[in-house]
Amino acid sequence: MTDKDLQKLLDQVRYVLRRNNYAFRTEETYLNWIKRFIRFHNLQHPTELDTPQIEAFLTDLALVKNVAASTQNQAFNAVMFLYRHVIRTELSSPVDAIRARHPKRLPTVLTKQETNEILAALSGTHQLMARLLYGGGLRLMECVRLRVKDVDFSRRQIMVRNGKGHQDRVTMLPDTLIEPLQQHLPRVKQTHLQDLKLGYGRVHLPYALVRKYPGANREWAWQYVFPARHLAKDPRANTIRRHHLAESGLQKAVRRASRQVGLLKHVTCHTFRHSFATHLLEAGYDIRTVQELLGHKDVRTTMIYTHVLNKGPMAVRSPLDL
Repeated sequence: MTDKDLQKLLDQVRYVLRRNNYAFRTEETYLNWIKRFIRFHNLQHPTELDTPQIEAFLTDLALVKNVAASTQNQAFNAVMFLYRHVIRTELSSPVDAIRARHPKRLPTVLTKQETNEILAALSGTHQLMARLLYGGGLRLMECVRLRVKDVDFSRRQIMVRNGKGHQDRVTMLPDTLIEPLQQHLPRVKQTHLQDLKLGYGRVHLPYALVRKYPGANREWAWQYVFPARHLAKDPRANTIRRHHLAESGLQKAVRRASRQVGLLKHVTCHTFRHSFATHLLEAGYDIRTVQELLGHKDVRTTMIYTHVLNKGPMAVRSPLDL
């Protein structure tokens, strides 16, 4: 198999991924892992490889590369996608590689005072986004991909579309964010109107909505709440449009704010979501309610926050305190 043949195969994988409406990031990740898998076996065509070769690749990731369990699972899913959906070849037996271990770690949680200090150290759009992460328990990408139509001021709620596991859910819109968002959105709308005048203003729509509703990508309701500052080329549609803000900007701002206030904890954007859940449980809200707001399929995932609270089934008071 030559490099040219490899590129043709990757183009086939890309076509199938897009036909099945996989996210662009998933597309990039799968292509990278499939390329690494084929190069690991010296450019042999996947039809010439079978279960033992897949197991060797995955085992090498765990034992030699020492990757995390989630990384190894990502590689496994990419290779399985190649065999099941692209070359459509049945493996001789189930894959049984040495798997990387899942570490059991408790999440980092901020106190309410620490949360307020970090939020106060942020400014502008980044502060508004961080307040949404904490106030609504949003994941980072759920926040940056938020559309105007999914913010419901009258019901004081946010509709999270296509979240983790391709699930929709409803979470709260904090009262204290209604006025800042209502001041923020007219500025965003003005930028959108200027883009339309210049012949742009078409936002990316999920799935095949752009064919079902041809003019929807120009409508205000579908625009991002946090659009990018500059127009850019869409790598899929090969058109110029305004995407959402890059998540890296908020990540860097949160790290700077954490250092600025002198926190020794490892604070990321996801820490606000952990703190949201913990603070709700501290306030006495039912764990099932918190589960719904977070979008967890299994309440056992939400139960981890009871351990952070030291109020779970394993909670024990020190004899020194008795």
